[in-house]
Amino acid sequence: MRLPALLLTAGLFVGAAAVGVVQFQANRAAPVGTASALAVEPPVPVAAEPEPVAPTSDTAVPDDAAVVDTVPPADESPPEIGPPKPRAPSPAPLPAYASIPGIRHEYQRINNCGPVTIGMALNRWGSALTQYDIAPKLKPSVGDVNVSPEELAAYARSRGMDVHLARGGDRTLLRGLLAAGFPVIVETWFITHDSGGMGHYRLLTGYDDAAQQFSALDSYLGPLKLDYVTFDGIWRAFGRTFLVVTPPAKTAPMRELLGARADPAAAKAEALRVAQAEAARIGDAVAYANVGQARLELGDAVGAARAFDQALAARPDLSLDPTRPAWVRGGLPWRALWYEFGPLEAYTRTGQGAKVLTLTGAVLRSVPTHEEAQYWRARALTGLGRTAEAKAAYREALRLRPDFAAARAGLDAL
Repeated sequence: MRLPALLLTAGLFVGAAAVGVVQFQANRAAPVGTASALAVEPPVPVAAEPEPVAPTSDTAVPDDAAVVDTVPPADESPPEIGPPKPRAPSPAPLPAYASIPGIRHEYQRINNCGPVTIGMALNRWGSALTQYDIAPKLKPSVGDVNVSPEELAAYARSRGMDVHLARGGDRTLLRGLLAAGFPVIVETWFITHDSGGMGHYRLLTGYDDAAQQFSALDSYLGPLKLDYVTFDGIWRAFGRTFLVVTPPAKTAPMRELLGARADPAAAKAEALRVAQAEAARIGDAVAYANVGQARLELGDAVGAARAFDQALAARPDLSLDPTRPAWVRGGLPWRALWYEFGPLEAYTRTGQGAKVLTLTGAVLRSVPTHEEAQYWRARALTGLGRTAEAKAAYREALRLRPDFAAARAGLDAL
């Protein structure tokens, strides 16, 4: 996944397939499989793909609909005395259960959780692409441990789809999308007992309010259930990031379901409000990192840098970071900056290049093939006037990802 701004060691999986998950696969995938990596690669399950789960209802369901139970209409409001007053229409109540059937599950190969998950989301709309088609496009370097949400969105758009990518989702929003037949990609923290915490994507396909669970297709663990509370903990680690992939013909109803969140400015303001409330209530590294990312997205680099300082100064939660090397410093999980780069951007924009060099140096110590770390290192070196070193870092980023447009622009500008 990306670095955890969410990091707080990001969330936690409890369980392995039924109500939670305590495994957290990297980048949305598994840890790096290079000799220089400090983590040990978790074994990739070798299992036959499960048969698609059919709807539980005996009634035929249209392909573009979720399986939902019926909800009795709300009681009518009593008549009002006097002239009628205009009132906003009330949203229809959500069903207590929904499931999107027929999506093909696929087990991932190492570090392929991003390609697999976007492939499963596309399969909802008829695509037959697998990780073997998608990974070469998203991961040009064998050692690439991170496919960002933005990269997933760009790939889906290249296939003619519309994508809504945002932070700051919540349970009600997810349930509304799922009930309407829209599967949702979520970025979460994932923990394995041997390899520790990392970023991981999952595709939500349904929910059950009675059981208090989401249904998900997990590229590492297979189809599973995630209880609402545990899920929110691991989702919060990435600022509750979500992606909805849809054909253009379905964009309008999807945006209607998003409501105010369809407006990027309103969505960012709400994400900051929630993050600040959690920081005041919880005060952990994840909460501060989410405040920093929210401020950064609203253009407040100074405020963002201060919040990231708080995240880095917070006490690390070792239960979420069980394989944390002794040399790692700060409150964020040691793989956090593999996936999210908000601290690097905020410090670069506020002229704190030395901090960027320290943080990117730690990333590259674990993953020498991390192109985003090379890019932010080049930006910091440029700001410090170390032009020759900056050019070398940009060139390395481009060697690892030849289509890295930001790195190309940075190099051309020197």
